[in-house]
Amino acid sequence: MHSLDVSAAVSIAVFAAVYTGMALGRWPGVRMDRAGIALVGAVLLLTLAENRGELLATINGEALALLFGLMLLSAQFEASGLYRVAAGRLAAARRGDLALVAGVAGVTGTLSALLANDVIVFAMTPILCIGLRAGGRDPVPFLLAHAGAANAGSAATLIGNPQNILIGEAGDLDFWRYLIEAMPVAVIATGCTVLLVHLLWRGRYHLPPAPHRNEMKATPAEEEPGNGRIDRGPLTKAVVLTVLLLGLFASPIPRWLAGLAIAALVLVSRRNTTRALIGRVDWGVLLLLGALFIVTQAVAPLFRDLVAPFAAKDRIDLATLAGASLLGGNTIGNVPFVVLFLSWFPALGPETLTRLAVFSTLAGNFLLIGSLANIIVAERAAHQGVRLRFRDFAAVGIPSTLLAMGIAYLYFTATGTAG
Repeated sequence: MHSLDVSAAVSIAVFAAVYTGMALGRWPGVRMDRAGIALVGAVLLLTLAENRGELLATINGEALALLFGLMLLSAQFEASGLYRVAAGRLAAARRGDLALVAGVAGVTGTLSALLANDVIVFAMTPILCIGLRAGGRDPVPFLLAHAGAANAGSAATLIGNPQNILIGEAGDLDFWRYLIEAMPVAVIATGCTVLLVHLLWRGRYHLPPAPHRNEMKATPAEEEPGNGRIDRGPLTKAVVLTVLLLGLFASPIPRWLAGLAIAALVLVSRRNTTRALIGRVDWGVLLLLGALFIVTQAVAPLFRDLVAPFAAKDRIDLATLAGASLLGGNTIGNVPFVVLFLSWFPALGPETLTRLAVFSTLAGNFLLIGSLANIIVAERAAHQGVRLRFRDFAAVGIPSTLLAMGIAYLYFTATGTAG
């Protein structure tokens, strides 16, 4: 009994340390990101645990395989130059401020619905920063729309972000039915972000006159906006593979296997080496998710008695889902929150899982720490000398998220049961 208590105490301590790191984004005194923190915690728990096989068995290999396939498909689009050219043309466009904010949000949201949003913001953020500053505009409001649309747009599909992939695989949700139910909310949420950005930044979109505009960091020529053209060969292949993937989602073939099949076809290339394509995969996100499965499972049994009265439920009411998503997503992040939530409530039905996917994704826009996509935008912008401050994000994120989640609540109440 004593050894059990010690083991439980160690598991809780490691869990608390890892999830505190998830919330803060770092451990004080060491240069580790969230993926590193999660890996250290998982390795420590595996070293001390007697049930290593049980912990390893909880890793959702199917979800990770699908995400890997999507990342390689996105790498094919990136190799064609699509992200670079799209972001560059958006940034250099001579149009009104509101139209440009809407354009950035529309492109980002659409791409994020089709591919993992983390990959989209990683590729596009530096180009937007460079192009907007070169045109005399402050990149910050456009980056706020970029991050907000990456989250909101990704809510439209089960492949738009890591947490939706996890939820879709856990509940074996139908891809097209989810799309029909979630798309209206995703579009409205994107509109809420555009509206709030414009209301708060109207009249402040432009930078002071030179020389301040030249204070950005030097950037390799291949990353300059508008530099180069879209390579039609790789782009055609990427589009064909995307259509094929969507078609496979309508077939009996498991989604994870469809994702791996597409990944294999991406790697069959005469222009890009396997090493180059694999190098564009965000291994940090895959590592983070795999490690979090282990960390979460290590403590899940300790709370079994606490959640036992609710664990067998197949429905949770909308208000509880929305509140839990908002709280969990903006303390430990929406991906860790979903991993933990699914481990506590394994019997949730398709309706509740659909709403969980939407609410947990929309909640990521509340604060800068709410989603990995937000953090990637902030870090990639910082590399270009653009500072995305916590308070600037919150000024847009808090009201736009509350508005979007409120509309989602009314929409789900009107189109189904409130549970």
